[in-house]
Amino acid sequence: MSNWVHKYKPAASRRTHVLAAATLWTLVGAGLLTTGLTWNRSSPGPWLVALLVAAVGVGLLKAHLALRKTAGRMVDRICARGDGRCLGGFLSWRMWLVAVAMMFFGRLIRSGPLPDVLVAFIYQAVGVALLAGAVSLWRAYARLPRPA
Repeated sequence: MSNWVHKYKPAASRRTHVLAAATLWTLVGAGLLTTGLTWNRSSPGPWLVALLVAAVGVGLLKAHLALRKTAGRMVDRICARGDGRCLGGFLSWRMWLVAVAMMFFGRLIRSGPLPDVLVAFIYQAVGVALLAGAVSLWRAYARLPRPA
């Protein structure tokens, strides 16, 4: 059985793993930001811009204080593991659990008592943070050597 798993696992290079991480952070960040902007359109006039500016500020701060370091640890982990590892391993088990918890939290706040404007703000801030954090992953991807 283990020979079969080893033979058919979707193995990939370190560079592909970093590409997968950067793509995931970018797509999820863009999706959250877009969703938040869509919900924010229902805000009264001047609050629309004020909430967006505040969400961008909070998102950039979160990216600077936390996600940039997380991205660096992720790249270090991927590089230390080497080439030929399963593609799903671009995130550690812990990070996969965090991703599932964040999806659950997103579902919880959407269906909870929070006003749509606050939910939109949270979505926008997290989306901006992921997009800004993804920059570190894209830079790491560009620095990794291409296969010959």
